[in-house]
Amino acid sequence: MTVLDRLAATIEARKAADPASSHTAGLLAKGPARCAEKFGEEAVEAIIAAAQGDRAALVAECADVLYHMAVMLAAQGLGLADVLAELERREGVSGVVEKASRKGG
Repeated sequence: MTVLDRLAATIEARKAADPASSHTAGLLAKGPARCAEKFGEEAVEAIIAAAQGDRAALVAECADVLYHMAVMLAAQGLGLADVLAELERREGVSGVVEKASRKGG
């Protein structure tokens, strides 16, 4: 089991937790829109760390991004496995070809 598998399992388990005792449960209780906003906030912090060349902060912020992405997915009834399956589907496909295959290409 990878760390991403354990993260997904923890988030799933926390769905039923008391929001007062679990940050994850608290985020999920606020709904999908708030989970998405929090993901966006963390992504911006990662961008800032990258732009400033702060490697340690970038690693920490990217960990936050992955966590908040997983929570955002859970709020929509999805999981990291869904994203990994999509990456596997795209594996070996040119980025140009893959983008052209989407609606509106």
